[in-house]
Amino acid sequence: MADLFSPFTLKGVTLRNRIVMSPMTMYRSQDGRAGDFHLAHMAARAAGGFGLLFPEQIAITPDGRTTTRCGGLYDDSQVEGWARVNALVKELGGVAAIQLGHTGRKGSEVAPWEGGHQLPADHPDGWETRAPSAIPYGGDHDHPVHELTVEEIHALHRAYADAAVRAVDAGFEWVEMHYAHGYLGASFFSPLANRRTDRYGGSLENRARFHTEALDAVRAVLPDRIPLTMRLGVDDFNAAGATMDDAVEAIALMKEHGLDLADVSFGMNTNEMVDPVFGEEAGFVPRAMRIKEEVGLPVGVSWNLGRPQVADRVVRAGLDLVLLGRPALANPHWPVWAARELGHPAPFSLVPEDYGWWLENFRGHAPSIGWPEVAAPAAPAAPAAPAASAVPGQERRAPAPA
Repeated sequence: MADLFSPFTLKGVTLRNRIVMSPMTMYRSQDGRAGDFHLAHMAARAAGGFGLLFPEQIAITPDGRTTTRCGGLYDDSQVEGWARVNALVKELGGVAAIQLGHTGRKGSEVAPWEGGHQLPADHPDGWETRAPSAIPYGGDHDHPVHELTVEEIHALHRAYADAAVRAVDAGFEWVEMHYAHGYLGASFFSPLANRRTDRYGGSLENRARFHTEALDAVRAVLPDRIPLTMRLGVDDFNAAGATMDDAVEAIALMKEHGLDLADVSFGMNTNEMVDPVFGEEAGFVPRAMRIKEEVGLPVGVSWNLGRPQVADRVVRAGLDLVLLGRPALANPHWPVWAARELGHPAPFSLVPEDYGWWLENFRGHAPSIGWPEVAAPAAPAAPAAPAASAVPGQERRAPAPA
């Protein structure tokens, strides 16, 4: 039975464990380029034992960024910085992954700690956003939206492919497409945002056409050894939006277009959500399990998986990867902490040998080394995967305290 620390192979890439640093927008880029911050940010987590590491969503066009301080790979001059980051990640035993995307109608923002509101097109740091239909997101994102023409859609598919070529040149070994969180791919998929009457709107097959054609464009330029994965917003938590039934059908369709793994998340195409699972521990696991069982693809899952015991049970239940966002920010050595909590026989084997030697062979007062005390010996692993009702998140839980 696989566990959190088992290697995982997809296409020609083997991860040292199932622990993934999820993409998190950090607002530290200048002109889309990676700098010293990204080097330190990624290298710290690679040295901390994460198997797969994403920096953040990387924009395929300048207007695909969330803010002017977000990363991009739409220009050849941006390759060098990411190549420097990825070389160090690989040296430290991790695999560098890229999430290609376009923020669509949720772009042209200021940073969240500055309010997160959308800037008008005539602002020096703003631009006109683009989407499948001319429908603003709403709330403080109410500026006019440009409805993409068919020719512009095809140009975006070429932009995905061009960015993928640059990604390979930069040393990324895993390519993910971002079709969630209310961004461009998510908005094409959701009836809340997509009111088109041409071949890119209406039926589910039409609403997924943007995605399948983008997958075709990227798969055509990727070396076969590199996995092509996708984060899809599988549920809008709104009766008028995308549903899990839609997601299962769409992911099965994407599988036919070269998709190697599904990374499931929120649709976020509206703020008017009914009973979203933001506060539930492992709240997305049942949806991920359904996709795994009905589509037959490898599946990764995120959201509220930061307790090691929960993350490990998710993998033992049959899911393939656990993606951690905030836990990775809170603790760059989360994999080592998890290994100690779970009774791993050699927790320091997860980190590079120089780190591991010092941590394994320290002399002096044991509690002073800097690791939290291990709570209690881990219980023996179950001999078989838990039943669906025992999967974390299958039952509803009260929201965790802030």
